[in-house]
Amino acid sequence: MSISDIHSQTGMNTRSIGWPQVAFGVLLASLLLIPLGIDNAFVSHVFITICLFAALSTAWNIVGGFAGQLSLGHAVFYGIGGYAGVILFNLGVTPWIGMFVGAAVAAVVGMVISYPCFRLKGPFYTLASIAFLEVIRVLSLHFKDMTGGATGMMIDLRLGWTWMVFRERWPSLLIVFGMLLVTLGVAWAIRRSRLGFYLVATRERESAARAAGVRTVRVRLIAVAISSALCAMLGTFHAMYLTYIEPAAMFSLAFSIQIAMFALIGGIGTVAGPLLGAALLVPITEWARASLGASALGLHGFVYGIVLIAFVLFMPNGIMGAIRRFARSGGKAAVEPAQTETGPIVAPAHTVAAPDPDRPGIGQDILKVENLNKRFGGLHVTRDVNFTLREGEVLGLIGPNGAGKTTLFNMISGFLTPDEGKVSLRGVDGQFHQPTNPADFAALGMGRTFQIVQPFAAMTVEENIMVGAFYRHHDERDAREAARETAWRMGLGPLLNAEARGLTIGGLKRLEVARVMAMQPRVLLLDEVMAGINQTDVRRAIDLMLSIRDTGVSIIAIEHVMQAVMSLSDRVIVLASGEVIAEGRPQDVVRDPHVVEAYLGKEFAHAHA
Repeated sequence: MSISDIHSQTGMNTRSIGWPQVAFGVLLASLLLIPLGIDNAFVSHVFITICLFAALSTAWNIVGGFAGQLSLGHAVFYGIGGYAGVILFNLGVTPWIGMFVGAAVAAVVGMVISYPCFRLKGPFYTLASIAFLEVIRVLSLHFKDMTGGATGMMIDLRLGWTWMVFRERWPSLLIVFGMLLVTLGVAWAIRRSRLGFYLVATRERESAARAAGVRTVRVRLIAVAISSALCAMLGTFHAMYLTYIEPAAMFSLAFSIQIAMFALIGGIGTVAGPLLGAALLVPITEWARASLGASALGLHGFVYGIVLIAFVLFMPNGIMGAIRRFARSGGKAAVEPAQTETGPIVAPAHTVAAPDPDRPGIGQDILKVENLNKRFGGLHVTRDVNFTLREGEVLGLIGPNGAGKTTLFNMISGFLTPDEGKVSLRGVDGQFHQPTNPADFAALGMGRTFQIVQPFAAMTVEENIMVGAFYRHHDERDAREAARETAWRMGLGPLLNAEARGLTIGGLKRLEVARVMAMQPRVLLLDEVMAGINQTDVRRAIDLMLSIRDTGVSIIAIEHVMQAVMSLSDRVIVLASGEVIAEGRPQDVVRDPHVVEAYLGKEFAHAHA
């Protein structure tokens, strides 16, 4: 029986098409068919506006939703596209070319704005996006010869498909509908691709994503470049549709917030959410403007505010969140097996990695740690720590709380830079290298877990493991298959479709190990993977670690569960106050007086001397 057969028997068909997909298709088709059927200028204008805002919001969602970087200045890219298109139009260049010029300029500007912000933590990107929007608006007012200044710019009246200017509405509707389809297609392709998984992983847990080999700054920059380019192309179209542009409208903060709001109301981070948000709000505001006229000036802001407050209170995950809950209540969740912390999980026999009775012997050194020192202010956390790890060896790292174990792990996996000393890892080429960041360590075959478990909570179990699998498999189907095989091997097979946030602590620990093992590491760092779990899960975790060891993976394990330390470790290092105070076989180390003193105090050690 194959893995695919197992999934079909357990109801885990992730590619089936349900009523939400059908409804979305109907909504999308209606955006074109209804205005063409009615043939009314105002109705066509409303549907053109829906398509435009849905496409802009979808482009924004690539950065704000998938990557989790809140931009409140995205109109800067829309404005760049609009001005590039109009300036080139007046020079005799068709907007079909001008939109790509504007897209290229916007992509470069987006990356220049974003690069320094993505290397920092906090709201810097949000603030920078607003600041640059205002800077570009002021510059467009200043350079009057190029932009027309505050009076704006008109386009020369040239009709026809070549110039994207028409007397009727329907050609503009066809163009913007096509651009909406392209934008949705790009968003859908990104979300299902390696890039999309990396973006969501970076949004959920950046440190865990970095440990999985994700170069988080790079993937965010790619997302910004794509999002900026799409917004600029839409800006070019809108400028041709309006036949007039001016800085206050093209570089508007309110317009930027409006773009983001459609995604928030529809469902941020989803492909369909921005379209649903635009389809709900745009008709309401356009109808109010048409029916109330000048007395409704600014009414759209009031409508957006009321709707946003209502959604925050009653549907915080947007329209798509409500649809998903309704779809799950229809019986889908009933197919998924339940798990308890104590209940054993039985995987198909052929997927279980049984311990190898003919375990290969311990080989040569694969990791060297030399004279590592780390200080935080006046606190000396590690002092001249030296040790080696050999191929196929399990090295236990124990010590009292505050001994510096996790700090040591952070240094030997690239999350912290030591003040003195070096970490050398042998690559597949047989040479020792000195990586400097988590991605470089991952490239050399190192994987790690975290003391505080770090799942990608919004992803399913399968998607969590796929983030690790993508490191070796760039194709989505290959990564999915590798993730499923790893899940069954780690005892998570029945939970592939369950969201990570719903797992027990034991399940989360296994999930984190599974995500790392999907990377096919040569060195595995385990940071208290048995903390907080019951005895049944401890025994199961020990068996799992032994099976991993028997595949030839070298392991360093920080652990307080002495049952695990004694069962797993070939060698144990004891750390106290940042110094190595003992090293040797587990049974020898636990009887060492210095170790007893470090754990229980001098009085206890002297009393039993």
